Amino acid sequence: MPSESVEDYLEAIYWVVKKKGYARTTDIKNILGHTAASVTEMFQRLGKEGYVNYEKYGGVTLTKKGMRIAKEVSIRHKTLTSFLEILGIPGDIAEDDACRIEHNVHKETMELLTKFVEFVQSGPETPKWLDHFQEFRETGEVPECEEWIKRSKGTERKGKKE
Repeated sequence: MPSESVEDYLEAIYWVVKKKGYARTTDIKNILGHTAASVTEMFQRLGKEGYVNYEKYGGVTLTKKGMRIAKEVSIRHKTLTSFLEILGIPGDIAEDDACRIEHNVHKETMELLTKFVEFVQSGPETPKWLDHFQEFRETGEVPECEEWIKRSKGTERKGKKE
């Protein structure tokens, strides 16, 4: 399992390579905020570990091994960002938090989050329950909903009978 740092580099390289076919030290330095020397050192390490094709003074591209990991991290990142935005977290904060979370989430959790995001995104643009959640976030009170009232009355009745 690659370290968080390796995953971050591979994801950054992935996005640059998607745009222009290869990544240079400067590209990754600008994205990750590291020094050029640190990026070059990591490029060399990633090359030795079989994640990238590295040429001194040239660009890097991902190997199949590097591409597989980069895609996995990228998918986790996108899913987590979407999930956090569904909760109402602003995009820039959702991006930052997704970067932190993407390395530390269990596989099972990620699979369920992915299904949840897909479910929400495939439904109506603003489902009623999401409007209710937004209202709850703003007021701290659960909004009244006919269906919820019916359910709670049904539960109360069941409780009284038992």
